[in-house]
Amino acid sequence: MKVKTINRSEEEAARERAQDVQKVHRNLDPALHPFEKAKEYTRALNAAKLDRVFAKPFLAALTHDDGITCLARNPRRLNSLLSGSADGDVRLWDIPARRCLRRLVGHSAAVKGISVTADGEACVTCSTDCTVKLWKVPFAPFEGGPIVEDAHPVLEFSGKYAFRSVDHHWGRPQFATGGAAVEIWDHERSEPVQTFSWGADTITSVRFNPAEPDVFATTGSDRGIALYDLRSSTPIRKLVMQTKTNAIAWNPMEAFNFTAANEDCCLYTYDMRRLASASCVHQDFVSAVMDVDYSPTGREFVAGSYDRSARIFSLNGGHSRDVYHTKRMQRVFAVRFSGDGSYVFSGSDDMNVRIWKAEASEQLGTLLPRERKKHAYNKALVERHKHLPEVARIVRHRHLPAPIYKAAKLRRTKIDSERRKTQHRIAHSAPGSVKVKPARKKKIVAEME
Repeated sequence: MKVKTINRSEEEAARERAQDVQKVHRNLDPALHPFEKAKEYTRALNAAKLDRVFAKPFLAALTHDDGITCLARNPRRLNSLLSGSADGDVRLWDIPARRCLRRLVGHSAAVKGISVTADGEACVTCSTDCTVKLWKVPFAPFEGGPIVEDAHPVLEFSGKYAFRSVDHHWGRPQFATGGAAVEIWDHERSEPVQTFSWGADTITSVRFNPAEPDVFATTGSDRGIALYDLRSSTPIRKLVMQTKTNAIAWNPMEAFNFTAANEDCCLYTYDMRRLASASCVHQDFVSAVMDVDYSPTGREFVAGSYDRSARIFSLNGGHSRDVYHTKRMQRVFAVRFSGDGSYVFSGSDDMNVRIWKAEASEQLGTLLPRERKKHAYNKALVERHKHLPEVARIVRHRHLPAPIYKAAKLRRTKIDSERRKTQHRIAHSAPGSVKVKPARKKKIVAEME
């Protein structure tokens, strides 16, 4: 006689400790779970709602005595940030402790640019007082408590005109300054070793390419974006747009791409090999975009605007994925991502450097494995159902201050009116007589070599 028995090992069914999760054996046959899709949709909806409920991005504010004009992060140290203000004060911050480590004293006018050397040991600052100064950047000590000490420059370089921007070379002890012209300086020389100029009265921004360090890009008051090469001692190419570009940032992972922050409320991402057309147009701001900076991952960037808000954009996203603002925040002149891409820094007119989370609803601190899995599951649910109207509406919705909301509404009305006008003109003209330029080419005036 055969006897069938059910045999289960104790290790598979029992818990080793009282804190362990009880194992649940489920039959995954779809026929036995007819409401699985409906349940998953409800979970996705709840996950999207919880994401918005816990979206509290603002973390802290670090104060200055005047409006913030520029920011710089240290490429070697995650906890280090430098900020410059309109009264000539430069401060070195220890971010985790939220304390000022050094006041770099020396400039007598507004600091317009800060750049840290590739080894993270020193930084250069430029000002409208016609000087560039080189400083040592110390480590943050382990002891707690406030440490505010005055530091003085190691080297000083004097120019003929006010400086508007500075950026340090990634490999050599050299840096570039932007002012009346682009000047290349060496740490060992008191005079510039190279000078470039191509039609612009004032150079507003200069940035070295992170992958090909001898190539750099500049923006000027003549509405141009110019590319230069130190090895050839001549400009390579220039792009002239309808409105002025305020700042520029290279993508650290795809170093042939750069994003330009423009006065026309938009940002334009270009491939330096094909400047005839923008790769992507990023829009949502309602006033001039003042600064832009890429995340170390190269997948997204942050931009600050004159409309008193900061926005985070995906690399190829036409609209922002998040917008940050506070009641007291004024015009944002400088923005930076942290070295690990987890935080965003913004410097504004109201004398504050603000620290934000890059993911607004991210839970800070050490997470248990169960919590990590739960967050990952919720994120995957929202990603899977984001095309559904109700989930998309919740994920997309952001509360905006009344002035920004009204200005955006007016801007949309103008754009819609222009589009209708163009459609009517095409409809009532001879076929092919009206040439419509795509948005990616519309703002480009000329490309020069």
